Amino acid sequence: MSVIFAIDGPAAAGKGTLAKRLEAHFQLSKLDTGLLYRATGFKVLSAGNDPEDAVAAEAAARALDPTELDNPELRTDEAAQAASKVSAVPGVRAALLDFQRNFAQNPPALSDGSPAKGAILDGRDIGTTVCPDADVKLFVTASTEIRAKRRFKELQDRGLGAIYARVLDDMKERDARDSNRSASPLVAADDALLLDTSEMDADQAFAAALDFIVNKNLF
Repeated sequence: MSVIFAIDGPAAAGKGTLAKRLEAHFQLSKLDTGLLYRATGFKVLSAGNDPEDAVAAEAAARALDPTELDNPELRTDEAAQAASKVSAVPGVRAALLDFQRNFAQNPPALSDGSPAKGAILDGRDIGTTVCPDADVKLFVTASTEIRAKRRFKELQDRGLGAIYARVLDDMKERDARDSNRSASPLVAADDALLLDTSEMDADQAFAAALDFIVNKNLF
């Protein structure tokens, strides 16, 4: 039986780190759905267009090639901001929805060639829109200030100049866009485990998620 894990939450809450650990622990194929939107946003910017231009954004999404997800430029804050903007375009979401659902239903083999036991997708609307029938739903969050500090440290560690106040403002703007958009806003599914990592480290978050999943007796 193939299982589906859905992990949602705002930026820098820790869902990516948690997804990687669950991926390895349960032998799942992982899709960082945010990269789809980052790649779309970056594609729009690279063409000299505005990420909030619905026509340009949808065209970029429909022309997206899976190989573009490997671009290291997608990890930049510029790409993140563009991703949040294009993700508010209904046409973009429709274009990428089939990609995500197909991945969930047909997870690719693991890196060693063995079949995956399921798929794990992390993003903003996996448990509510992309895979509403997912076997496991987690909503990972943390206070805005804590998340801004984490992102600020991440940028510093990567040798990028950053000002905390600007990072905090950008995060608040992004949260507002993600939560208030008409198409698939960022909200926790009713049956999701809410994990507030404000006072948790990665090990504590993993332990809490693992306890929740094991009690479902999926494996």
